[in-house]
Amino acid sequence: MEPEKPEAAAKQPMDAEVGDTLDPRELVSSDDEIDYSVEPEFYDPDLDDVDERWMNRQRKGRTSDAVLSCPACFTTLCVDCQRHEKYVNQYRAMFVRNCKVKTDQILREGKSKRKNRKGKAADPSTASEAESKGQAYHPVCCEVCSTEVGVFDEDEVYHFFNVIPSNS
Repeated sequence: MEPEKPEAAAKQPMDAEVGDTLDPRELVSSDDEIDYSVEPEFYDPDLDDVDERWMNRQRKGRTSDAVLSCPACFTTLCVDCQRHEKYVNQYRAMFVRNCKVKTDQILREGKSKRKNRKGKAADPSTASEAESKGQAYHPVCCEVCSTEVGVFDEDEVYHFFNVIPSNS
């Protein structure tokens, strides 16, 4: 059995420092602890303007349709891109950051197996010719978390389809 605590000790504030008379059990919210009469030491009212000038230097005066981020870790992948005209969730870009291209993997356009009218598989020699005519792509992954975010084509253009766009 534990000894009973005196009533005076039970009324003392928890984790109180010397001279602190505030009892945390009496607080309505954490805002009660904040002194709003003192200006916050980490606030800089000019920081947004500095950030905007930095972004304009990164884009070299070009406009962008969005800033693209990784859907898994929110790392910035691109600050200068164009939105696809038909597919509104796809973007293309020439200059990216925090991306790695998997050059050891090749994805081809139109890789599905075709069947002729009788339901038999097409001749393998003609299928490989069709595959070789399709454009080759390399998967593009986030450098931080390795999430696949798009592809890199033969014209050295990045095509993003698994990203989070934000207003630029």
